[in-house]
Amino acid sequence: MVHHTMATSNTSAASASSRMSSMVRILMTAGIVGTLAACTSVPLPPLRPLPPTAPAPAPAPAAPSTPAAPEDGVLPGAVVRGKARWVPVRWSELPGFDQDALHEAWNAWIRSCERPAPPHAALCPEVRRLSIGSAEDQRAWLQQRLQPYRIEPLQAAETLLTGYYEPMLQATRLPGGAQQVPLYAPPPDLATRRPWYTRQEIDTLPQARAGLRGREIAWLADPLDALALQIQGSGRLRITEPDGRVSVVRLAYAGSNEQPYRSVGAWLLQQGALRDASWPGIKAWARANPQRLQELLWSNPRVVFFREEPLSDFDAAFGPRGAQGVPLTPGRSIAVERDSVPYGTPMWLSSPGPLLPLNRLVFAQDTGSAIVGAVRADYFTGWGPEAGEIAGRLKQPLALWVLWPR
Repeated sequence: MVHHTMATSNTSAASASSRMSSMVRILMTAGIVGTLAACTSVPLPPLRPLPPTAPAPAPAPAAPSTPAAPEDGVLPGAVVRGKARWVPVRWSELPGFDQDALHEAWNAWIRSCERPAPPHAALCPEVRRLSIGSAEDQRAWLQQRLQPYRIEPLQAAETLLTGYYEPMLQATRLPGGAQQVPLYAPPPDLATRRPWYTRQEIDTLPQARAGLRGREIAWLADPLDALALQIQGSGRLRITEPDGRVSVVRLAYAGSNEQPYRSVGAWLLQQGALRDASWPGIKAWARANPQRLQELLWSNPRVVFFREEPLSDFDAAFGPRGAQGVPLTPGRSIAVERDSVPYGTPMWLSSPGPLLPLNRLVFAQDTGSAIVGAVRADYFTGWGPEAGEIAGRLKQPLALWVLWPR
């Protein structure tokens, strides 16, 4: 999944909508039934000089009380990867480690085990067995099998947590009434014409419009909703068919025009048009300035194309597939800079707020072109308007730890 973060300015907890409270409870407490899919390996370059991975224990059920690794042992050396320095630390340094509801994270871990990277693959049989273990067993197993490394940037950089989500939008299969904004499948010549036409050229040039004729998947009423869907990279549509039937489908990322991404929030800030460049602030500005809406849209030349996918009841319990190739889990999946953290890596995330205080186990399962920096993450909040409300406002300090096999 390729996406760009939407939040572009700090906001206080007081500025958040009261609708956020129920979504926060969902993110903090919802558990999803895990799947028991088989592990397959995805090769990644080895890290240097991490200590060799300990051999997996004999396949046996987790003991009722797994002893944790001692906290007074010798720590391994630091590791440099990408733009990051991994500095080994004690488990006691992880904020809130004793309070996290780890069973909620286990669903995301089992999904990661569908496409694990060495040396995480060796842990997957134990991860599956522990999906029905107690919180004490899960916590002790983490301490015994994994070594925490604090991530530090090699160069001075902002530490930042933002959010992204899966929009849930009303659509029609054919244009009509207010539904006049198309969502497109890739044009036939996308692979041969690089970059493809800009957003403004698609709206104004006959040859660009001709290239997309017949590629319309569905139609929306609000061009900002279409832009949000393209920024997030995927979404869910409740589509009304010509015969009146209604179905819910997922639109997944299928390519882009390969034009540069430009934040519409940053454009508004440069124009001096507003101070709150969160997504709710952007939509409020657009409602107040309809005569400038087209100018706002054209400030971002990048256009994303989609493919339609069926959405079963099981699929609906997870988000779209991230860059790791596994479905995302609300509140437990993050997008990272891949050069600094391999896909599928369990991590500890800590952010003080103000919007959403977090201390929890998460998994590096996605990336995005806006995710640049060693201590930088996009937090998957789920789907629908409440998830979008949080994702659109989330911008706060961040600390990250990699949890790497001993």
